Amino acid sequence: MQISFSHMMPRWMRLIGAAFLALGVTAASATAQAATLTIGGKNFTEQLILSEMTAQYLRSKGYDVELKNGLGSVVMRQGMESRQLDVVWEYTGTSLIVYNKVTEKLDPQQTYERVKALDAKIGLVWLDPAALNNTYAFAMPGKIAREEGIETVSQLVAKFHANPKMQFAFDMEFVGRSDGLGPMEQLYDFHLERSNIKQMDPGLVYTALRNEQIDAGLVYTSDGRNKGFDLKVLTDDKGFFPAYAATPVVRKEVLDANPKLADELNALSAKINDDNMRDMNAQVDIDHRAVSRVASDFLKQEGLVQ
Repeated sequence: MQISFSHMMPRWMRLIGAAFLALGVTAASATAQAATLTIGGKNFTEQLILSEMTAQYLRSKGYDVELKNGLGSVVMRQGMESRQLDVVWEYTGTSLIVYNKVTEKLDPQQTYERVKALDAKIGLVWLDPAALNNTYAFAMPGKIAREEGIETVSQLVAKFHANPKMQFAFDMEFVGRSDGLGPMEQLYDFHLERSNIKQMDPGLVYTALRNEQIDAGLVYTSDGRNKGFDLKVLTDDKGFFPAYAATPVVRKEVLDANPKLADELNALSAKINDDNMRDMNAQVDIDHRAVSRVASDFLKQEGLVQ
């Protein structure tokens, strides 16, 4: 006869046993979750593509992957610091200026080395940066820029001095930021009056440029609409805008637990550059292709997945 002793135990002992059982289940769940790589991504097209691409790529390598994208920059950073995210694509300039509050002017390599050293202190490892620099730039309607031979910001400023009624479009933040329009005016020796400035949603800047409703506007260098709308992205010849090199960032304990992960992510990073990312962004934003399909096609074209 099988005898159960549970009814013979005092109630407090049964409660403690149940508590330990619950803890055991929780611990088992945590272990299972730790084996899953959680990939984070921000809430704009390029980040949606990068995070989806990374998820597909790592699944093909045999990892169990969970994707959490559509996040704001600060929320994504908090997710890494609180260990809720394991892998993200971050931009060197964002980490330097927004997260680490560094205002010193640094070249692209110095920027990368600085954020790599600073973030290592909190257990975040910067791997190899892609040849993708999604920084700010001034752009003009392509047809007008070609007709007038304008290729640099200095040439644009010279045109403004000759025609001080020109119209410039910026997003809502850039005009008032401490690292925005004011210091740029000082570096390039020009000054815009309120009548020269139109503030609008970043997406509307591209449309206004395409329709030649403005003379110049602030854009992102890797945005697909630069190519799709025939915009001329001007060279920042005095180096005002910081580098925003897209780079895989991984928590150190995740790399320690997955010895091949760094090399695998570096192999992916090596395939990404301004040109192919601009094309992928355009496929989503202009051609309205699904992010998952665009990411899948790229991985196959580059021989990263079968």
